[in-house]
Amino acid sequence: MNRKMLVLACGALAHELVAIVRQNRWTHVRVRCLPPDLHNRPEEIPGAVRRQIEESRDQFEHIFVAYGDCGTGGKLDAVLTEYGVERLPGAHCYEFYSGDREFAALAEEEAGTFYLTNFLVRHFNRLVRKGLGLDERPELKDLYFGNYRRLVFLAQSEDSQLDDLARQHAAFLGLEYQNQLTGSRKVEGCLQEQVVQWQQRSVQQE
Repeated sequence: MNRKMLVLACGALAHELVAIVRQNRWTHVRVRCLPPDLHNRPEEIPGAVRRQIEESRDQFEHIFVAYGDCGTGGKLDAVLTEYGVERLPGAHCYEFYSGDREFAALAEEEAGTFYLTNFLVRHFNRLVRKGLGLDERPELKDLYFGNYRRLVFLAQSEDSQLDDLARQHAAFLGLEYQNQLTGSRKVEGCLQEQVVQWQQRSVQQE
């Protein structure tokens, strides 16, 4: 078995995860991503993660899953429990980017909030406009977003171009706009804990 750790992740987190691994010089950590479009079909996430774990567990000493529950209703956790694999805390990426308390405060402040991350800002047209058929059937916009009041961009970095783009998305949806810088520090902290735990176990087994 190779002495390496695998981070099995949602493709929507790929950019940030690869950057974290490079910044920390974790040459022993590999990042493998599943298609981000699975978020439109959350019932397929547990099976897809199971297949990746089965294919990878003989190649890596430690596997960590960079997903939240992501709409699987606990089914992803059931799969991970079978294999003794942990995942990022929280229900979804909005929560583990912003932090559970901060996200709860945002939700309490305005329940009708639509959230975007850097990835979703970049791919809004493909995943939201095209994915939900909003350009072909404009009347669907009110059906999907009629109960929303604002759009909050949970930004992983300070980027004026992404901020402008997120404002355009908010205007398209007819929502108030708010930018909240979250960074990726909470995700990085979770990964650091996993790396330390894995390294300690490896030393103990020697």
